[in-house]
Formats: sequence, C-alpha cells, structure tokens
Amino acid sequence: MTQDLVIALIYIAYAIGMLMTFGTLLTWVERKQAAVMSDRIGANRAYVRLPFTQIKLVWLGLFHGIADGIKMLVKEDFKPRTEDWLAYAIAPWVVFAPVLLVFAVVPFGGMLDPGRLFPSLADWFQGRTYPMQIAQLDAGLLVVFAFSGLAIIGSMLAGWASANKFSLLGGIRAGSQMISYELVMGLTVLGLILIYGTVDLGAMVQQQSGTVLGFLPAWGVVLQPFAAVLFLTAAIAENKRIPFDLPEAESELIAGYYTEYSAMKMGLFMFAEFIEIAIIGALFTTLFLGGYNLPYMNDKGFAFPGGTVIAMSHGAVVVTQIVVFLVKVMVMCSFQILIRWTLPRFRYDQVLKFAWKFLLPLSLANLTVTAVWVWAQQGGLR
Repeated sequence: MTQDLVIALIYIAYAIGMLMTFGTLLTWVERKQAAVMSDRIGANRAYVRLPFTQIKLVWLGLFHGIADGIKMLVKEDFKPRTEDWLAYAIAPWVVFAPVLLVFAVVPFGGMLDPGRLFPSLADWFQGRTYPMQIAQLDAGLLVVFAFSGLAIIGSMLAGWASANKFSLLGGIRAGSQMISYELVMGLTVLGLILIYGTVDLGAMVQQQSGTVLGFLPAWGVVLQPFAAVLFLTAAIAENKRIPFDLPEAESELIAGYYTEYSAMKMGLFMFAEFIEIAIIGALFTTLFLGGYNLPYMNDKGFAFPGGTVIAMSHGAVVVTQIVVFLVKVMVMCSFQILIRWTLPRFRYDQVLKFAWKFLLPLSLANLTVTAVWVWAQQGGLR
C-alpha cells in the first residue's frame, strides 16, 4: 500500500540521516573528549567565515568533521599496481553497508499512529499503525549477527586484495579477532533470549517496560548485569577500537588491512568504524537499557509501581521515545570513547587469549546460570 511505502521511506531516511550524523558528530566528540581527558583544547582550527564579514564561526571545532570529509573526497584515489581490482574496490562497501543494515531491525520508538499524530491525514491512513522499526522481523537478533558477520569478510577481503604484507597481516588479525568476539557476543545475548523467550528486538524492548521485584525496571542490565559487561567488551573488540585495535596497529602494521587505501575508500573504513560505535550503542540500549522507553514507560505513558498512571498524548509519547533513544545511544557512544582514551593496547596474543580463555568461559558460565534460573522459575522438577 502507498501509506506503508511512505512510512517505510520516512523510516529509512531517518535511519540513514541519524547514522550519518552520528558518524560525523562522533569524530568531533572523540577529538574534544580526548582533549578534555588530556587537559588540552582539542580541535578548534576549522571555521566557516560569514560572507562579506570577518566573523569566523568556530563552534568548538565542529567543522573539523566536515573538513575531513572534503579532504578525503578531493584526495587522489591511489591504487596499488598489484591489487585484485574487483575485491579491492568492493571491500570498503562490504564493510560499510552491513553496518547501516544492522540498524534496520533496531526499534527506535514504539507504535506510531500517523492518523492521531496528524489528524488531517487520518482518513488517508485509515487507522493503520506502524512500529518505529524499519524491518519488524521475528528473528531480528539473528539478522544483527548475520549482517555483522559480513563486515568480517570485508576486512579480510581488503587485506588480501591489497597485495601488501602489512595489509594481509591486518586482514588475518581482523578476521580471527572479529570471529572470536562475535562468538562471545552471541553467547552473552543467549541469556536474554532465554529470559525474554524471543529474538525479536521489538518484543524485547516491550518486555523491558515491566518491573522486577515489583519496583525495579525490567531492563536487561538489571536481569543480566554480567552479560551486559561481557557484551559491551566483546562489541568494542569487534569494532577494533583501542584497546583492541591490533588489526590496524599503526606501530607495526602501518594501518593494517586498509594500508593501501586512500581518499574516500579509506574514509569508508573510518566512517564505518564511527557508525559502528553508534550501532553498538543502539544495540546495547535495545538489549540492556530498556530501548526507547524510560523506566515504567510504555506506549500510553507511565505506569509506576503502586498503580499510579500518568497518561500522555500520542505525540508526546512518540517524541519522548525518539529523544530518549537518541540520548541513551549518545551516552553509550561517549562511554566507548572514554574507554578508548583510558586503556592501553593489548598485544595480539593477549587479545585472542582474552577472548578464548577469559570472556568465553565467563559467557558460558553466565549462560549456564541463566538457564538454570529460568528452568527453576518455570517450575523445575515438579
């Protein structure tokens, strides 16, 4: 139907615009947050001059991200002579596209009723309602891992296609590291699947609108605090950020799997990394922080313990949910950058040992304890 297509296009435009904005903004946040942590001023040189005046708009260095984008667009697109031209050309897109696609199954709001939001369009929409989610799939969480697995192929493909020993080593490192931590991520979310009984991300968020012990919000971080720590650690490692940036390791591999890339091809690799920071924040928010809702909030307003109910208009609920989701994601992005500028880098053997000998046993232990607890809650041996 035309109405469904219009809503889908609006959702897609919102998602792409939001992720692109996050990707650009986070380059500035990383510079300024690192400067604050290091007692420096940080990026403050790029500016825009108002026409016919001497007024320079610096805006705390916010234009540096725009300057970087222009610089990459106009740089020479250097290509090594010995590259596999097809694999070399498509590798950046194999890394970049899945990062965007993951957000298709992430709910960024509750139920949208366009007819109530815009009464003049009520007759056209005929009472149709739409979840604020591009693709409402029952197997949403499985799709997340399927798409994230494609990025592994892109990194390895870039390292191999460049015909450079440093790139090849970086690609091998990226593949082994990302596969290792992907496994840990999968095992940590199995506990949530056991508790909520679904892999539908929208249904998980709805169940987090309830309470635990009568007063605690039923957020994933309350039900699975240990899994939340494991998931975030593994997600940062899969994004290849410090202290897990060994596939790029400038000190020994120059730039790792994208050593031979320049101009906007290199820009795609770097932009994908920053967008993935936002994706990790969105997934963590959805799985462990109640998604787009505040504690005790649902699509009709607030229902507090004790029976107190605060009703909200549909428009107020929609705006609140979207803003709450964006704020939670931004807080998680800032926390990831905080970790990046706090911890020292591992050696590569330590990175893999940390995954297989430390995080993997802990995730299995967490899954076992969760399974026994769920079994006991459901009746155990009757």
